Amino acid sequence: MALRQCAIYGKGGIGKSTTTQNLVAGLAELGKKVMIVGCDPKADSTRLILHAKAQNSIMQMAADAGSVEDLELEDVLKVGYQDIKCVESGGPEPGVGCAGRGVITAINFLEEEGAYEEDLDFVFYDVLGDVVCGGFAMPIRENKAQEIYIVVSGEMMAMYAANNIAKGIVKYANSGGVRLAGLICNSRNTDREDELIMALAAKLGSHMIHFVPRDNVVQHAEIRRMTVIEYDPKAKQADEYRTLAQKIIDNEKFVIPVPASMDELEDLLMEFGIMEVEDESIVGQKAEEAGAAA
Repeated sequence: MALRQCAIYGKGGIGKSTTTQNLVAGLAELGKKVMIVGCDPKADSTRLILHAKAQNSIMQMAADAGSVEDLELEDVLKVGYQDIKCVESGGPEPGVGCAGRGVITAINFLEEEGAYEEDLDFVFYDVLGDVVCGGFAMPIRENKAQEIYIVVSGEMMAMYAANNIAKGIVKYANSGGVRLAGLICNSRNTDREDELIMALAAKLGSHMIHFVPRDNVVQHAEIRRMTVIEYDPKAKQADEYRTLAQKIIDNEKFVIPVPASMDELEDLLMEFGIMEVEDESIVGQKAEEAGAAA
């Protein structure tokens, strides 16, 4: 099969890195050759695959060596669970320079060193937060990743972020082959969450590719720096990630999304009662703060 390059976007803290690594473990178990490219200065996109705190990043090693030209591919590319290849772009020190530059440098380096020329089936870019600007847009802008998956939940800000990412995809879709490939719901146990995300996906012209339920086994595995499939292969949650992996293999619904207007998005949230609940919680929180200050 031809190499499929996929990028995972979503609101910060939504569980992109966890979802990506568990999904990739499922793909590897199905015999697929996969590489993860972490596009986050934290360099935590590969820790469950490598069983390590954080992989040395291209930017850190380039700084130590003097320049990226002084690095070899084997310096930056590590092989972990099920022969999954792992690379972290990294970034500058906080407050110094643009972290997005790390993504650009890393992807250019991998291309020049032939990292994509092996018998890979999938490359997954795990991209920082909901930023589709500058270097973080490179997997979209430079036509590196053709398939964009957005990790979302039934929470209001996660849905706003998903809609904003869809706008970013539209911006670059006409100049390249980038397409929205689907929404992955990483459940937060909100009311009617699956229905809500299916409705959002339909509004965007896409689909919810899978609903990943909330399960504490994910956290138990993470503490041991493992994916669920490795930590507890018979767990029900392991089967959820296997199902997601198979759905991505079979996926053929790649679209230029139609982002919702702010009014449409708020109408959808009102219809499912999300706005009212979140508004009430904000009012309650402010009342508590006022009481504490009195």
